[in-house]
Amino acid sequence: MAAAFDVRVVELPPGGERASHGDEWRDALVVVDRGEIELDCVGGSRRRFGSGAVLWLGGLPLQALRNPGAERTVLVAVRRR
Repeated sequence: MAAAFDVRVVELPPGGERASHGDEWRDALVVVDRGEIELDCVGGSRRRFGSGAVLWLGGLPLQALRNPGAERTVLVAVRRR
């Protein structure tokens, strides 16, 4: 039987940054499994979320994801197939 969900893990090292590409987060619930994540939006605003946060990033004007902390950040994204 095929799995009903796709799971993707994204890791950022301390101080690391990752560009956000188009609709990569479409239809996904994203959990900050470990560390902190800072969302950098195209308009210049930033928001920070810690371990345990559940995020919906689809449709946001994201420019980059940053790890502002001293430990590795682990994001787990889950979406239906």
